[in-house]
Amino acid sequence: MSAARPYLVGLVGTGVTPSLTPAMHMVEARALGIDYLYRTIDLTTLGLAPDQLPDILAWARRFGFDALNITHPCKRLVVEYLDHIDPLAQALGSVNTVLFTDDGLIGHNTDTTGFETAFRSGLPGAPVDRVVLLGAGGAGSAVADALLRVGAKMLTVVDLDLGRAEELATDLAGRHAAEVDFAAPDALPELLRTSSGLVHCTPTGMKEHPGMPFAAELLRPELWVADIVYRPLDTALLQAAREAGCETLDGGRMAVYQAVDALRLITGRHPDPERMIRHFHDLVTPREVLT
Repeated sequence: MSAARPYLVGLVGTGVTPSLTPAMHMVEARALGIDYLYRTIDLTTLGLAPDQLPDILAWARRFGFDALNITHPCKRLVVEYLDHIDPLAQALGSVNTVLFTDDGLIGHNTDTTGFETAFRSGLPGAPVDRVVLLGAGGAGSAVADALLRVGAKMLTVVDLDLGRAEELATDLAGRHAAEVDFAAPDALPELLRTSSGLVHCTPTGMKEHPGMPFAAELLRPELWVADIVYRPLDTALLQAAREAGCETLDGGRMAVYQAVDALRLITGRHPDPERMIRHFHDLVTPREVLT
């Protein structure tokens, strides 16, 4: 039986037309008995610029949207146009879920909560004494915060843009009781030699950016490796990590758990994560599924 009212939700960003998020939301909503329509608002396809975000928010509200998911390059841009922001999203300075409510536009960040749950469920008991985060962009910021919440004692942020790495490390150190440092990629050989784990948060490994973010020879069995790239699921990094004897975590779990949290925020209902993971694996093509 359907819910009393239907939901209309959208995804705003560049190149989002192929996203799996609409299907994940709609299939799970249907399983929960909710009428739920999810549409992409692809800035590239529509010929819109990120600086038109205020208009997009206004249009969505007028057209009866209940919520929007926000992705690249709008996660930081959207913050200034919201009426209220969840404290965690405010601390990150990044929002990926906007709720349209009677009290105004409310922003949340389910990327960071999604990775936290993905890590706890996908690498239970993994040591977090010394962790390397590769990539200090918006996704890296969300993941870094999650790593510190799960107990990382020493986190090193690595990025080609050393200034960006330093900025993120300074922000994290100011908000968490942990040691946070930053480094350039040429420090990876020494960092990975002494670290417990690595989380990869750059586009390298995606279909559009194939390859490895660093030499496979730097991997060792004592190191766990997580990759947030999920198309393909089985990235070159994860393949190399498994061959080196590392425990691994693919990007599918973060993709699913951020959707779980967003769907819960939007509807007030509790999605079934395991059912959503199974559906996610049905959605990806055979070449994208882990063997």
